[in-house]
This record gives sequence, C-alpha cells and structure tokens, in this order.
Amino acid sequence: MSDILVVDDEGFIRRTIGHVLRRAGHSVREAASGSEGLALFQEKLPHLIITDIIMPEPDGNALIAAMHEQAPEVAIIAISGASDREGFARAATERGATLALVKPFPLNDLIVHVETLLRPKKG
Repeated sequence: MSDILVVDDEGFIRRTIGHVLRRAGHSVREAASGSEGLALFQEKLPHLIITDIIMPEPDGNALIAAMHEQAPEVAIIAISGASDREGFARAATERGATLALVKPFPLNDLIVHVETLLRPKKG
C-alpha cells in the first residue's frame, strides 16, 4: 500500500480523488491548502503527491518546488483547470512535477498514472 498526499482547496475534487485512490488500495492523506499539504509532507514523506496549482498559499507551483527540493525522488502529479494548458504543464514540470493533468480528467486515467509512477524502477 502506497501513501499518497492529495492537496486541493476544492473539497469535492480532493475527496473524490482520495476516494478513488483508497478504492485502488492506497493510503491517502488530504490537505485543503498548500501550507497544510507542506506540513503533512514534512510530517511523513509520501510515496506520491497530487497537487492542485491554483490554491491558497503557497500556490501549487511554489509547493511543488519546495517538495521537489526536499525530496526529489517523490513523484508529483500537478492538476489544474488552467485554460493555458501548455503553460500550466510547462510551469509545473519546470518546478519539479513529474506529470501535469488538466481538470477534468478521467479518474481511470489518474489511477493508471499513479500506478505507473509508483511502480518500482528497473535498473
């Protein structure tokens, strides 16, 4: 079982993602703001992070940069409903996100991405 941290200020989205990930067998911690997410991250390092970009301080890009700096081995999925899809993805990955998804996205696709990122690396 993997520990996944979901950070999103939109409660419905955060709870929905958490529910789907729990049904897939993961342990999920949820945070409603960037500062709450950073505190949970520092309390216990997760195996994977899913974070919104546009939310209260710090915003998702600052949160991604801070988390990536502290634990570059942890995969981060950035999510956003941003209208500038290419700009959003580029900004998130430049700060350390492994992958960027634009809302709304199929929850089955999210599960596939999560499982792929959590799969042990061969090498």
